[in-house]
Amino acid sequence: MTLAVITDPPPLLIDADGVVRVGKTRVTLDTVVIAFLEGATAEEIGEQYTSLQLPDIYSTIGYYLKHKAEVDAYLLERQHKAATIRQEAEQRFNPVGIRERLLTRRNQHR
Repeated sequence: MTLAVITDPPPLLIDADGVVRVGKTRVTLDTVVIAFLEGATAEEIGEQYTSLQLPDIYSTIGYYLKHKAEVDAYLLERQHKAATIRQEAEQRFNPVGIRERLLTRRNQHR
């Protein structure tokens, strides 16, 4: 009996916003890689994100390990975009004193 060695493409899809997602789920590549880097096993990631299939998690981690520089650059770009969006939101909506403003608004409607 001979074993047919077949390589499957990684289960990564890029959505309309340019975000890489795992399989047909809403779970991002960022989520899986960061969990892995924080020491989570594939099984633990699967327990936390039940929409993921274990083979897809392993394949995603394998993809990261084989393409570390490219994935790290992608993750860094995503972090920069998130920081920019956060700064823009904070400029539009001042977060200082938000708790007090919300409590005051709630108490006014009682």
